Amino acid sequence: MNSGNIIKILAIGIIISISGISLRGQVNDLKNTNMKKIDTKEFPALPYGYDALEPYIDARTMEIHYDKHHRAYFNNFVNAIKGTAYENTAVEEIFAEVSKAGDAVRNNGGGYYNHVIFWQNLGKNSSGPSAELAAAITKAFGSFDKFRETFSNAAKTRFGSGWAWLYLTTDKNLAVGSTPNQDNPLMDISPIKGIPLLTIDVWEHAYYLKYQNRRPEYVEAFWNVVNWDVVNERYKEALLCI
Repeated sequence: MNSGNIIKILAIGIIISISGISLRGQVNDLKNTNMKKIDTKEFPALPYGYDALEPYIDARTMEIHYDKHHRAYFNNFVNAIKGTAYENTAVEEIFAEVSKAGDAVRNNGGGYYNHVIFWQNLGKNSSGPSAELAAAITKAFGSFDKFRETFSNAAKTRFGSGWAWLYLTTDKNLAVGSTPNQDNPLMDISPIKGIPLLTIDVWEHAYYLKYQNRRPEYVEAFWNVVNWDVVNERYKEALLCI
């Protein structure tokens, strides 16, 4: 891999436990990674029912979003890397030089990966940020309320389609930003770079059936279904990997 194109960002060791499937990516410098790739042989199930996030995210939106949109990204990504040098490469490693991989890999690989993160950071009855994460949030943003405002504004003001992110930078600080389309902070072409901790999908298909053009209302509803237990675990693991 050309060192000029290597992102010095570590891919978070995501633990995704979906219907008995455990997918753990060891977080390493992508120059010398032995990460176990996110499985692309079988499309993973949701960790909850379509109606689990009602009334904040409706069941019909969840069904279409997961079974049509996310599944399509998965299938298209698998097809895009089939028979190429990327076929047996961890998706995080692909992101480190995705500028070389072509639009089909970039868009569909990002769409597959980003949605896996998104589903996992949704859920009800979460206890909130851990003491460690809360302290880091206060350090970076001044208060949790200011962080929430900053993250929400990133989501509300992302022009067109994309994602807003809370991520850990290489200097172990928290930051908030947004990416267009299906880009994410692990990609070498991304203007923001770090380990993803929390994300929200602001493509219209994520909210239009319930909220129509009222994206700000959807963004505010999102805070009722953040699975902080998952975000806390990501933060703890990310700190160990930088």
